[in-house]
Amino acid sequence: MVHVIRSKATTQQMAEMMEALDTYIKLAVDIRRGVLAGGGVMHADCESALLEDGSQQEDVWGADWTPASQQVTFESLINIRPRQGNRSLDIQDPEIRSRVAQITLDLLGGV
Repeated sequence: MVHVIRSKATTQQMAEMMEALDTYIKLAVDIRRGVLAGGGVMHADCESALLEDGSQQEDVWGADWTPASQQVTFESLINIRPRQGNRSLDIQDPEIRSRVAQITLDLLGGV
C-alpha cells in the first residue's frame, strides 16, 4: 500500500508500506514540499501518488528506506533526468541527496 507521509509515519503506516517488499520500502520524495510517498513495488507508484497530491515532477526523487538499518539509498529509474543533469539511476547532486535523506529520516526514522 502506498501512503503519502506529511508528518512522522505511524507504525501502522510503516507496516502497510512494508507489505510489498518485506525488507525495504520504495519511496518518492518531494524535496520542495518536504513530503514523501512510500510503499508499492515500483518507485513510479509512489511518484504518481505525489503527483496526484500536488507535487511537481522535477521536485520528486526516488529512494529506498531500509527500516532495520535506518538507511536511505538513492537508486531509482525515476531519477534518470538528463534535462535536470541527472543521467544516472543514482541521485548525483549531493544537495538533492542530502535533502532526500533528511526528509526520509524526519518522516520515517525511528519508526
